[in-house]
Amino acid sequence: MANKEVIPNTQVVAKHNVPGIPKETDFYVRNETIALELDQGSNSLLVKNLYLSCDPYMRGIKEQGVEEDRPSFFTPNSPVIGFGVSKVVESTKVGFEVGDLIWGMTGWEEYSVLTNTDRHFKINHTDVPLSYYTGLLGMPGLTAYAGFYEVCSPKKGEYVFVSSAFGAVGQLVGQFAKLMGCYVVGSAGTHDKVEQLKTKFGFDEAFNYKDEPDFDAALKRYFPKGIDIYFDNVGGKMLDAVLLNMRLHGRIAVAGMISQYNLDQPHGITNLMRIVFNQIRIQGFMVFDYYHLYPNFLDTILPYVRQGNIVYAEDITEGLETGPASLVSLFAGRTSGKPVILVSCD
Repeated sequence: MANKEVIPNTQVVAKHNVPGIPKETDFYVRNETIALELDQGSNSLLVKNLYLSCDPYMRGIKEQGVEEDRPSFFTPNSPVIGFGVSKVVESTKVGFEVGDLIWGMTGWEEYSVLTNTDRHFKINHTDVPLSYYTGLLGMPGLTAYAGFYEVCSPKKGEYVFVSSAFGAVGQLVGQFAKLMGCYVVGSAGTHDKVEQLKTKFGFDEAFNYKDEPDFDAALKRYFPKGIDIYFDNVGGKMLDAVLLNMRLHGRIAVAGMISQYNLDQPHGITNLMRIVFNQIRIQGFMVFDYYHLYPNFLDTILPYVRQGNIVYAEDITEGLETGPASLVSLFAGRTSGKPVILVSCD
């Protein structure tokens, strides 16, 4: 049997379990090798990674009793795991061919062997940037679509609030709501992001949560008639204040709680009786449960993207070695769009 070709494979690796807010020193770049051939019958894919995604979920939540039950994206001495766009180099899995472009979970490395590809999607539309499949046309986009349309059941003219509205999910939720004829307000962490929400993404209003000592007062200022739909990406004190401002039969979709991910003791919620008084429906959801809607999602969003009716902001850095800094910038709120790492243009 001929020897398998072995080539270098640079990786971004977690040094240890990452405590608190990720730091660049929690990771290092390692030079390994990989064989460019799969074992026959392995039912797997060998891929070349083109773009890698930085997302809040990668940090996970420091919650007693559940840490061991969640997939680990920062396994010590192993490549970081996250969503990415890849090109198939070798395939022993039916339905995937050499040269196919796909998006789904992969390693922070130049090449990866994927053994569980049930949640990977082929990329058939390449008239839009491939990087969009890490965000707008990938997991974050589907999260926005499923959370807004399926969980929130929106109606024209309703009052919608989106927290972390400049993030990859939030900026799309706001645009979906505007396309449906809703009044939309978003919160973000810098004045520049607030202005972009209003001028670039079409939000009716936006505010810098860091400038608001009283979230309840801020929400009453922007929603004097109350909130019908809250798309929650941050949790904590903002969620508590929103409960005071929800209208009768309001809906809250909980996609994430980034304000809580790095806390040893998450913030408690004190206004829970408002759920009863105003008959509010709160639903947490995981995008994986809505993967079957991906074709519908593409049919909905691609015409908007091509016509310029939906816009999108990315913050692309070049080279695997920029990954740790991009991840740190995400949690520090310093990114100017969806953080994406360009690994290879080929």
